[in-house]
Amino acid sequence: MSIHSSSTTPFVIFLNEARTYTLHVAPSAEALAELAAKAVAFTAQKAVERRGVFHWALSGGSTPRALYALLARTPFVEQIAWEHVHVWWSDERNVPADHAESNYRMAHDALLAHVPIPQTNIHRVRTELGAEHAAAHYEADLRATFGVNTPALGNVPGAGVPRFDLILLGMGDDGHTASLFPSTAALQEQARWVVANAVPRLNALRITFTYPLINAADAVLFLVSGAGKAETLRRVLLGTWQPEVLPAQGVMPLTGRLMWMVDAAAASLVMSSAGYLASEVIYRRAAPSA
Repeated sequence: MSIHSSSTTPFVIFLNEARTYTLHVAPSAEALAELAAKAVAFTAQKAVERRGVFHWALSGGSTPRALYALLARTPFVEQIAWEHVHVWWSDERNVPADHAESNYRMAHDALLAHVPIPQTNIHRVRTELGAEHAAAHYEADLRATFGVNTPALGNVPGAGVPRFDLILLGMGDDGHTASLFPSTAALQEQARWVVANAVPRLNALRITFTYPLINAADAVLFLVSGAGKAETLRRVLLGTWQPEVLPAQGVMPLTGRLMWMVDAAAASLVMSSAGYLASEVIYRRAAPSA
């Protein structure tokens, strides 16, 4: 694991030998949002240059809201060819689209209402169908939009699965990501890309991407902010590999990049841990081969 550091500017730690898994530490929440905005704009530009389209899965929460607000303003709004952007959601609460807790509504209010993206390129989870039908509808939309008409091929990881240019994720205090919560059924899903996941501790159903879809992405970006996430981040990055308990650990792109972008408060226990420079951290374990 290599380090390039400064206490007042973002720096990066390489988490695997191939340097495809990285931890980026920003000095503040504001610097984190700017760092993430630069990453999104750069990834969008490269995707449009290569293929003429940028498929981006959004996430909910307060940390992405700051990112979305930045992307809706100069200079970032001019750096993205919005007519070539397709936006999706890595998870959604089982609430109406105009509900205050809707991930769609948050992204719409902070970003989508302020940029020239075609309405046909906004792929909302149709929660009005009910969670199970909404998940099936969303997977059908993925198949149609990405041109994937066959299921994944037997035991070939990533085969026949849509490849997002970028999937944005957060991490909860309990280590969940998207709506993949500890000890829930969706963690074991290997066939479907989108499922309705029962979360007993919330007494709720959530619609969520599953590991096969997330781990097929070209790039996955975690955004984590605040001292309240410090202990969980330490356990996820440095602790025993137990994705059933800490689902964020199960995000290990097969051939793509994994970027953890965090602020200094969230990284505080990782950086102060005696073992953070040790050779055995979870991302030195081999990801599933493609």
